[in-house]
Amino acid sequence: MIPKKKILIFSMSYYPKFVGGAEVAIKEITDRVGDVEFHMVTLHFDSNLPKEEKIGNVIVHRIGFTKNNPSPDDLKKFPLHFNKHLYQVAAYAEAKKLHKKYKFDATWAMMAHSTGIPAGMFKRQNTKVPYILTLQEGDPTEHIEGLMKKVWGLFVQGFTSADYLQAISTFLMKWGKKMGFAGEAVLIPNAVNIKHFTQSISEDDIKNVQNKIGKKDGETWLITTSRLVHKNAVDDVIKSLEFLPENIHFLVLGTGPDKEMLEELAQKKGVSGRVHFYGFVDHGEIPTFYKACDIFIRPSRSEGMGNSFIEAMAANLPVIATQEGGIADFLFDKKRNPDKESTGWAVDSDSPKQIGLAVEDILKDEAETKVIVETAKAMVVQKYDWEIIAKDMKSLFDKALTKG
Repeated sequence: MIPKKKILIFSMSYYPKFVGGAEVAIKEITDRVGDVEFHMVTLHFDSNLPKEEKIGNVIVHRIGFTKNNPSPDDLKKFPLHFNKHLYQVAAYAEAKKLHKKYKFDATWAMMAHSTGIPAGMFKRQNTKVPYILTLQEGDPTEHIEGLMKKVWGLFVQGFTSADYLQAISTFLMKWGKKMGFAGEAVLIPNAVNIKHFTQSISEDDIKNVQNKIGKKDGETWLITTSRLVHKNAVDDVIKSLEFLPENIHFLVLGTGPDKEMLEELAQKKGVSGRVHFYGFVDHGEIPTFYKACDIFIRPSRSEGMGNSFIEAMAANLPVIATQEGGIADFLFDKKRNPDKESTGWAVDSDSPKQIGLAVEDILKDEAETKVIVETAKAMVVQKYDWEIIAKDMKSLFDKALTKG
């Protein structure tokens, strides 16, 4: 029996806690690539978790400071807040140790600003081991570059030493090349669980959620699934309610440091009774919340790609968004993109009035809205299914492993 090739993944966090889009992508892809043995160096965080365990098709090796059952807020406090800095050196040291034991055939770094430094250091010492860099960053690239100024040389090395670049959007691919990557670059977006977001949901379940959130007959509810931070522009949606009728409400699923500021803004604008902060909702429940509402919105100020938009499209919701960053790859507006079939309603960033106009446009022409929603869903099914994305990633892995 031919032994499996081995790939070492660098990722700052992983299941079962503190999971975001990048971690979901790793698991969805690795679970579908059975002919490779994956290992991962990641941060430990929770002292209840073992230092080493197998999750799906990944053998996880954990390093760093821990705490008993930490919350997301604990990650910013002593000692866990040191982990992000510690990872840059400790992950490289752990990778060196693991390489002696397992003899990896390739490495895969998830997000340059998180793992490019240890991956680049490992590549410099192991020049014959192919290195794949994935760009999934959601923050503004200028902000990321500013944060990395103190370790600029090592940060750039994370790009220039990579053999292959996988970007989830055209925007991020351009950034990778700007940062000095000169090898083979490929655009492979993230995907969504199509079956999960296109599933049939009973009227009773939908009504139960509507009762929970307080939605009444005759009301139209906007919904967002967003971390409450500046880049996601929840504040602009709150401001837009000033330009919309009283029966338009806004449901916010998510938590974050800006919550208190956003609550104060809603109060100041006189729309606090129409803005509903629901907090964290398990991913499994989100399709029912989508069905209970009417329009998905997130007018992002920056976005690497944005899985939430794709999920909402799969769930048959009209989508209002900016075309910042990677959103421009899939959200096409009838006025701004006349050469493409419309898949949503685009607004400029920081434009509450435009949000109001987009909502009115969706509500005034039910037939047109239905066509756009169906077009968006068809696009998602054809291009953004994990089975498709995993096949594309497997081709990239095979290329790297053959080179090695």
